[in-house]
Amino acid sequence: MNHSDDVSIRRFQESDLGQLVQLISETIGISYAEVYPPRAVQFFKDFHSEEKIADRSRTGTTLVIEEDGELVATGSLVGGEILAVFVHPRLQKGGRGKALMKALENEARATGVTEIGLSISLPSKRFYESLGYKVLEERSRDVGEGQRLDFWKAAKQL
Repeated sequence: MNHSDDVSIRRFQESDLGQLVQLISETIGISYAEVYPPRAVQFFKDFHSEEKIADRSRTGTTLVIEEDGELVATGSLVGGEILAVFVHPRLQKGGRGKALMKALENEARATGVTEIGLSISLPSKRFYESLGYKVLEERSRDVGEGQRLDFWKAAKQL
């Protein structure tokens, strides 16, 4: 059993890119497809393209969790916002997401951020609320063909 204390979190390296794209795409395909319409799922995949992932790691901090040579979780901090937090579906509820969030919040504190913002997708609302994030507003994005992507804007004082 992996307890969150033994979770080894490290900074993203360029050589991780292929694996990271795969992890995020798979997680979206599994976790989001149950709750979002197809066009919204596609929007998420485009939003987390290889180019955008690489970009975020350059402008901010991207962390990954690697287990047995495989990337199983990731999250990014850009300015005062945490984004692209993904834990592989078969490993969710194991403390990895929580450990990752703590590490990202510590990164933010170290750079002087006092309030962290994030967007919450439907599958992750309970998770973020359990970590002390407060929902500020509900948002919706029209993704075409009468389909919508619903999410929440949330924040937490550090």
